[in-house]
Amino acid sequence: MTPYYDEHAGITIYHGDCREVLPQLGKVDLVLTDPPYGIGEAAGKNASRGKMSQPVDYGNVGWDDVPVEQITMDAVVQHGEYAAVFGGNYYAMPPSSSWFVWDKENGETDFADCELVWSNFGCAVRIIRHQWNGMLRVGREPRAHPTQKPLRVVQWVLSLCPAAPTTVLDPFMGSGTTLVAAKQLGRRAIGIELEERYCEIAAQRLSQEVFNFQGDM
Repeated sequence: MTPYYDEHAGITIYHGDCREVLPQLGKVDLVLTDPPYGIGEAAGKNASRGKMSQPVDYGNVGWDDVPVEQITMDAVVQHGEYAAVFGGNYYAMPPSSSWFVWDKENGETDFADCELVWSNFGCAVRIIRHQWNGMLRVGREPRAHPTQKPLRVVQWVLSLCPAAPTTVLDPFMGSGTTLVAAKQLGRRAIGIELEERYCEIAAQRLSQEVFNFQGDM
């Protein structure tokens, strides 16, 4: 199994299907991921919103047409000592007291007001507020993926993990925000992504110098 990217600061990217790659990897300290929710954000929705907010062509593909199979989600969660899953409310996750809430501060739009993150961290419910609505975004962080999460929010979730993980895995890597967050916090990380376009974007992000896109909080 040859990595797509394996060049810097303990970060590795595999281009492929996580169902095929995961069995070849050892267990990690933390799985931190944002799987498809099955709500069509990869196609028509993001195209219309992109015209209103910023000139980004995310393409018209079907990876978010249906949710990930539950058996795959179960395998993903079990691959880490700890796990945190954006959009865990779209799946049959185990009971947990440790849900995290990202308040997008969207105002009155067709976007959801919040996103939920399931975890098995064993802590109480936590909330973070970070505006992420088209051009109305905190900081200057660029977007390269229709369901990309803010770096600040991903780092926040990572920091809540009780065991200070040294190895982080994202089986639905997208544009690589989890890997960038891990790199900035000095963690090793592995990303798996089915779309080669996003493997390349993630590799470019990781190869650049670390910029602070979290200013103006």
